[in-house]
Amino acid sequence: MRKIKKVLIANRGEIAVRVIRACHELGIETVAVFSDADRLAKHVKLADYAYYIGESPSSKSYLVADKILKVAQESKADAIHPGYGFMSENGEFADLVRSLGIAFIGPSSYAMKAMGNKTSARELMIKAGVPVVPGTESGITDIEEAKVVADEIGYPILIKAASGGGGKGMRVVEQKEDFEKMMRMAQSEAGSSFGDSTVYIEKYLEKPRHIEFQILGDQQGNVVYLGERECSIQRRHQKVVEEALSAVLTPELRKKMGEMAVKSAKAVGYYNAGTIECLIDKDLNYYFLEMNTRLQVEHPVTEMVTGIDLVKEQINIAEGGELPFTQEDIKFNGHAIECRIYAEDCVNNFAPSIGKITSLIPADGFGIREDSGIYQGQEVSVYYDPMLSKLCAWGRDRNEAIARMKRALDEYEIRGVNTTIPFCRFVLNHEAFVSGDFDTHFVKNYFDPKYLTEIGEEEENALIAGAAAFSELKTKKIVNIPNNGQSNWKLKRIKN
Repeated sequence: MRKIKKVLIANRGEIAVRVIRACHELGIETVAVFSDADRLAKHVKLADYAYYIGESPSSKSYLVADKILKVAQESKADAIHPGYGFMSENGEFADLVRSLGIAFIGPSSYAMKAMGNKTSARELMIKAGVPVVPGTESGITDIEEAKVVADEIGYPILIKAASGGGGKGMRVVEQKEDFEKMMRMAQSEAGSSFGDSTVYIEKYLEKPRHIEFQILGDQQGNVVYLGERECSIQRRHQKVVEEALSAVLTPELRKKMGEMAVKSAKAVGYYNAGTIECLIDKDLNYYFLEMNTRLQVEHPVTEMVTGIDLVKEQINIAEGGELPFTQEDIKFNGHAIECRIYAEDCVNNFAPSIGKITSLIPADGFGIREDSGIYQGQEVSVYYDPMLSKLCAWGRDRNEAIARMKRALDEYEIRGVNTTIPFCRFVLNHEAFVSGDFDTHFVKNYFDPKYLTEIGEEEENALIAGAAAFSELKTKKIVNIPNNGQSNWKLKRIKN
């Protein structure tokens, strides 16, 4: 088995920090790469070595394979971890890395290419006998052909980019009259985001829940599932609040879906970490949606309920090691919730917010985990994804996890930019979320920015009242009464 000694992290922000920490615990040296905007970034400071790779736009730095490979060779890194986003699902990049004799901490390029394109993935899953959402089996570019397909499937339908993800190139069409307009918009966005305007069409499910299964596979053919994550709280088709496990799955359904996830992975000879994303309708019928051939943003909640460090397992698998556990060994302990903290203005349709972080007070305490790549004084730029950090809470059950997360959100302070902390508070306090009776339409059905404006006014009034009380307290004197063998705290009195 080949032991990895030095890992280059081809990424930035909190995921780069996450990988660096796992490597250091394993005694592995780390190499960071950075752009102009990230010269003072947290991941640069934590890594053993750091190399400049270009200007701030990712197209001139983090997405330039030649620059990253040059650093890997100069630093004598023997492995590259891509994190998520950027080059993480680029099969050609993985091939280039391996051609240089450097380990790529991820799956085979074949699996990445086969599952990275949604239409080819659907075709593979249909052949493997995995249930998929009714829709086209291949990509479409011709609008007239697409109209016929949409009529056959029946409205409402969902138009999705064949390449890429993250909600880009995706449009819901409620009625036939809107189809052509939405089709052109989806194709335009898909083309500009992924360089491919091909889309596919699928039936839009009623009251859908977005459930995904974490899988791990080694190069010896062993594959296990590590339970599911509930990812239905989304805005613009992007996740904001995630949970492990889901409130809606029974143990029997979990086993059934988990085995489906393993079957899906084995269909492409998958190894390393991956995620099988599914949709569940109102009757708990489940369908394969897509596979993400990388580590997910929300992986911490799975780690918190299983006790398994996914990044360390990724490295072990890349070294050629076998999984150190079987399916029967995997147990779930308690419940975990993650809130993604974005630099966004929740009141203004989640518009990006840029500026300097003038104050940063993290939340902590028992059962709290924060994965962050930010620091006080940092500039939040327009160049990268607006996610600042991920706040996670663990509890013995879902109710305790919710209570702990609410407490942590109240403690967490980021000033200088707008964040999604108020929106996360809204979610955690809403009856639909607390009861577990919600779907991917949560924001559309329940969220009103006016609610956050009202809360903001209440908090402002509370701060004014608190300041007045503190001012009054400062006019009083603290008097120490002589100790008569009792603890001092009992003897202190406030005197006018």
